[in-house]
Amino acid sequence: MIDTIIEICNQFAVDHANIGIHAVDGSGRTIIYNQKMKEIEGLNLEEIKDHSILELFNFDKNESTLLKVLQSGRPQLHVKQTYWNTKDMEITTMNDTYPVFHNGDLIGAIEFAQDITALEKLIIQPLRKICGPMTFNQIAADSEAMKSVILTAEKAAAAGLPVLLIGETGTGKDIIAEAIHYASSPDAQFFYTFHCLHADTDLIQRMEKMLAEQPTNMTLFCERIDFLSIPLQQALLHMLQSSSARPQFIASIGEDPIELISSGTLLKELYYFFASFTIRIPPLRKRPEDISSFVATYMTRRKETHGTSFSRIDPKVEKLFYTYSWPGNLRELELLLDEISSMWTTEETLTWDMLPSQFRTKTERISNETPQPMDFIIHSESKLVPLDQYLREAETYYLQKAMKLHDDNITKTAKALGMSRQNLQYRLRKLKN
Repeated sequence: MIDTIIEICNQFAVDHANIGIHAVDGSGRTIIYNQKMKEIEGLNLEEIKDHSILELFNFDKNESTLLKVLQSGRPQLHVKQTYWNTKDMEITTMNDTYPVFHNGDLIGAIEFAQDITALEKLIIQPLRKICGPMTFNQIAADSEAMKSVILTAEKAAAAGLPVLLIGETGTGKDIIAEAIHYASSPDAQFFYTFHCLHADTDLIQRMEKMLAEQPTNMTLFCERIDFLSIPLQQALLHMLQSSSARPQFIASIGEDPIELISSGTLLKELYYFFASFTIRIPPLRKRPEDISSFVATYMTRRKETHGTSFSRIDPKVEKLFYTYSWPGNLRELELLLDEISSMWTTEETLTWDMLPSQFRTKTERISNETPQPMDFIIHSESKLVPLDQYLREAETYYLQKAMKLHDDNITKTAKALGMSRQNLQYRLRKLKN
């Protein structure tokens, strides 16, 4: 009886702890995944129990702390980790990870994670490094697509109606939102960003109180409302509709709203609330004309603030920037320029040799692995390639063709291929890395 009570209490403590807990056995299979960890990573036990950590998450340059401990048998304490789940949701945690031994044998690992995603966004804003107001004329917009975005955004600022920004991670939804804020009123004072990632009802209630206390000449930007659970979206909608204040309301989502609504990810009524003006921000790969102006603006700003000498790009690098797909969009480009600028401070021209080695390797590999339709026909034994390489090229070609056939619509492509949206998104992201 005592053992049963202890077991129940232990399980209660795990489920109600205000810290994420994730434990795996010696083979990496998940055995404990508490409620807080579900909130942090946006998944549940059913989604993860039959998959490895590397299938579920993209750790980019960093290795999973759980797997590192499982392999080394040594604890990893106070380690900050940024990664992405299968829904392309960026997550940053501060982890304490320990090996678990039994009779001297390593039988698993357990991780205690604190969610610091929102804190990181407040401290590090890769696309927001300009002091003073962000205005429309500071946004790189040489392409017709971005000129159209800014024209619509200016109309939205003049109308003062709710705005919905749609775009992939890193496209600059936050700077468009801020430009709308400063264009909407000459005496605009407060621009408040509500990071919906891992928000809770208490946070929404605190925001409601803030709206009641602040003057009306403010903007509330709800970033990635599609990351909220449906109950929290309902709570957010109720708060917005019942608020006596009438600030400028702006929200953002990462995918087509019709897809999100049909998949049960976005509340239809919340979409309708923000959809007075709907602005789609195209990914950088579809507007390469903006790359040169963005880099030029970056170099000018960097020279003014840090005294660096960059003023031009070598044609070989410029061609690479135009042909690379930029899965991280402007955010990836700016972080790359940050890394280069911190290493090279006296050079005037950005050359191929100055690019980080991992970026050069990645772009060369992508270039070498881009298949043509006839590449899959084996003409002779001398042209045989390793099976893994062949299968990867075939999958890359097939998925690219399928996406193009369905106008890059994830839901339609997944349905045509007989797989889930989550599985297709995972495969597409895996092929990019």
